[in-house]
Amino acid sequence: MAAKNKLSLFVSLICLALNCMQQYVHGESQVPCLFIFGDSLSDDGNNNNLQTTAKTNYIPYGVDFPLGPTGRFTNGRTSIDLIAQHLGFEDFIPPFANTSGSDILKGVNYASGSAGIRPDSGTLMGANVNLGVQMQNHIAIYSTIGMKLGG
Repeated sequence: MAAKNKLSLFVSLICLALNCMQQYVHGESQVPCLFIFGDSLSDDGNNNNLQTTAKTNYIPYGVDFPLGPTGRFTNGRTSIDLIAQHLGFEDFIPPFANTSGSDILKGVNYASGSAGIRPDSGTLMGANVNLGVQMQNHIAIYSTIGMKLGG
């Protein structure tokens, strides 16, 4: 029984060490850019300027986020922020509503709170950027990237 407890403790410590190493390893980005489509789980500020009640660019939202309220539907980082960090991105992927210049070369977040696959999803709360419009926005960004990179 004592040997089983020691083995269990050893495995737990190894898992903890690997987890800590994974969180503190820094290196080159594993992908050149990241494009995000979705709803409030991924939105990082696309709803800020829309006529909707689905907005979170005010206190208490963002109280744990280093930049304060940004339009994320969390108090801190979204799962997309964590994934981007894990992939090696140093900065957050900007929302489509705030992209400019060479920002688009690292990716764009098209997600919109209360959005859905169907155009009428979430419209009771006001305007949102549904998946069809998110795809149209991506086509525009994709074309702009092509022009910036020369074809």
